[in-house]
Amino acid sequence: MRFSVDVSKIQGELDAPTSKSYTHRAIAIGALSSECIVRKPLLSADTLATVAACEKLGAKIELINGDLHITGIKGKPCVPDDVIDVKNSGTTLRLMTAISSLANGATVLTGDSSIRGRPNQPLLDVLNKMSVEVFSTRNNGCAPIVVRGGLRGSAAEIDGSMSSQFISALLITCPLAAEDTILSVKGQMKSRPYVDITIEMLAEAGVKILVDENNGIRFIIPANQKYDLKEYTVPGDFSSASYLLAAAAMLGPCISVHNLFPSKQGDSEIINVLRQMGTDVHWDTEKGIVTVKRRTLKGIMFDAGATPDLVPTVAVLAAVADGVTVIGNAKHVRYKETDRLHAMALELSKMGIMVKEEPDSLTITGGKLIGAAVHGWHDHRIVMALTLAGMVAGNTTIDTAESVSISYPDFFEEMKSIGAKIEKLEG
Repeated sequence: MRFSVDVSKIQGELDAPTSKSYTHRAIAIGALSSECIVRKPLLSADTLATVAACEKLGAKIELINGDLHITGIKGKPCVPDDVIDVKNSGTTLRLMTAISSLANGATVLTGDSSIRGRPNQPLLDVLNKMSVEVFSTRNNGCAPIVVRGGLRGSAAEIDGSMSSQFISALLITCPLAAEDTILSVKGQMKSRPYVDITIEMLAEAGVKILVDENNGIRFIIPANQKYDLKEYTVPGDFSSASYLLAAAAMLGPCISVHNLFPSKQGDSEIINVLRQMGTDVHWDTEKGIVTVKRRTLKGIMFDAGATPDLVPTVAVLAAVADGVTVIGNAKHVRYKETDRLHAMALELSKMGIMVKEEPDSLTITGGKLIGAAVHGWHDHRIVMALTLAGMVAGNTTIDTAESVSISYPDFFEEMKSIGAKIEKLEG
């Protein structure tokens, strides 16, 4: 699917879509409970993959008046009758690889071509140390993955530098093991806020995780716990809202985004980023409304360690800012749906922006964006970020635009509702 984008001005009010990260976790934790209602879930390609995977593991899930009603498996997954296809969802793959280790038999997990190239070896290594037989069919750490259940807790170490999803998967699964688990993080843990979200949601389900940070980071997970998440309301998503807020900062004159309340979401950092770049931002935390007015932007230093999903948004902001922006501590951004550092460097270069790409960083010199035919890399965040660039440059076309369904299915329609000049191209 291709879209054309022209010079736009935006103004108005929108509700932020609800959070993909919280929705994934609420479905998985709800499925491990007895009965659960997930209210205001994000229904996107990724989260529906988690719904389908949980159903194959024995849960019954029904959509009633926009809410997900879950009859759970009480911590005891069934052996699936068929392969679990996670589509394009890395979160689904990691969570279900760990959860299926609780089943009394073998589970096979796979996904699309992107998923079959994403690394999982740190998670597989830990599960193998916990008496699970788990392996990649191609011996490369990527899907297809075979998991033969038998999880027992133990002391284990995991590399935290690649993806926090490995840690979240283990934190969700190991409380159901027959023995206690002590999970030590090796190296710097990237995307820490996502792990904090997981622990917060587990606590709502009555599950205890102890965090010891006296000498590195250790998670102490007592065994034989029970899940009891009865009801959960999914909050608004700062990751998706970042495109709306950035659009206002770049194009103006002003928009207000509702349903953005304080939470453990790391991507709420977009508010500080916009302020540092010189934008007029007001966040009414009690009402959950963020209002952004256009101002001249300036380059900043941005550490992507905790917030990798903001990198495409910040890269586009940097392209129109005065001066130089450095996006650093970002090597893990290369292991997302695509290599997002390389993708943004290449596509912004097509649009006339000077970008220096290094293994762990991008250095972007702001300038004048020019229209171009750009590639969306089948990556929802790349497509949405490049749409903003096209709204500044004009005369821009973006392919693989259907990928926005992964996290923000209504993105193009909602952007058009506040003034974006976007049209779907035929053929």
